[in-house]
Order: sequence, then C-alpha cells, then structure tokens
Amino acid sequence: MKIICVGRNYTDHISELKNERPEEPVLFQKPDTSILLKKQPFFIPDFSNDIHYEVEVLVKIRKIGKHIQEKFAHKYYDEVGLGIDFTARDLQNKLKEKGLPWEKSKAFDGAAVISDKWLSKKDLPAMDDLKFRLEKNDEIVQSSTTAHMLWKIDELIAYISSYFTLKIGDIIFTGTPAGVGKVGTNDQLAGYLEEQQMFSIKVK
Repeated sequence: MKIICVGRNYTDHISELKNERPEEPVLFQKPDTSILLKKQPFFIPDFSNDIHYEVEVLVKIRKIGKHIQEKFAHKYYDEVGLGIDFTARDLQNKLKEKGLPWEKSKAFDGAAVISDKWLSKKDLPAMDDLKFRLEKNDEIVQSSTTAHMLWKIDELIAYISSYFTLKIGDIIFTGTPAGVGKVGTNDQLAGYLEEQQMFSIKVK
C-alpha cells in the first residue's frame, strides 16, 4: 500500500503558512514505514525542534483504478478515516528554501497517524461537508469541514489516478486546514470526525 498526501488544499492553511495558492493539487508520498503503529506514542525525532500536527480526512481505496473519471471516483472508496500528517516544519522550510524535496520532513518514521477505525460512507453525511477537528490537551486547535477543500475528494481521486495507479488499501491524506502547530513532550492529541473519536495519541 502507499500513502498519497495532498498539500495546500485549504485556503486558510495556505494563508497561515504564507504559501502560494497552487493551480493544481500538490502531491507527495509517505512510505509505509511512516505509519505510527497502533497504541504507540509519537516520539519527537532528534533532527527537529519544530514538529507540527496537521489533521486530515483520509480515504481508503477499495479497488484498482487508473485514469479514473471524476464522476466514477465515488465507486473507488467506501470508508473515511482521520489522521495526522506530522511535519518537521524547521526541516521542511530549509528544504523548500533550497528547492529540495520534502520527504525528510514529511515521511520519517511515525509521521503518519492513521485512525484505528474507519467510518462507512453510508453512515456519514455528504462527503463534501464532513466536520472534523483535532484537540491538543483537550483544547480544540484545528476545526473545519471538507466543504472548505479547494479540491474535493472525488476530484482528488481523479487527479491522483492520472499519475499513479491506485490500488486496494492505498490511503489518501486529503489536506489540512488552518490551526497547525507545534507538539511538545507529554501532549495528548485526539481527532474527531463527525463527533466520533477516531484516534488518541501521546507525544513523547
């Protein structure tokens, strides 16, 4: 399986990081070694002093697809999850300044939190208006809805599949809204999708 991430998909997040609004989705990947193992804490790596949380709605692909038309994209996933794209912001900024790839800041071990459970589309409202949030130490730090995406889920699936064949079990991180911030030792992070807790992790 592969993890495909979408960057700069919420206008408010683009603004808070002073990035340029893209003309098409920004894509990058994380290896399976970046997945934080279940019931394990997130350990702040020694190569960064500025690890940021980025909560994101996740989509799990259910069948193989290539060059998927947007009107058929909904047939390629049945479940939605929630996750965190951990980012070494200090390292990412250095890489961006030099025009280098982001992988070292985005794809390190433990950098991808994937919710323990997945919710069926049948039990959720429209995919284009899913409410989600992240709490840090019981305080809401990120809160948004998929209605604020620049590119909606079906658009992303169609776009991504024009470059990469999507296979069963692949996961798409669909982008993060504003409110990203630094994590510290002993922080507790909890993610909610449509008021259901999807994960809870400790930072060490």
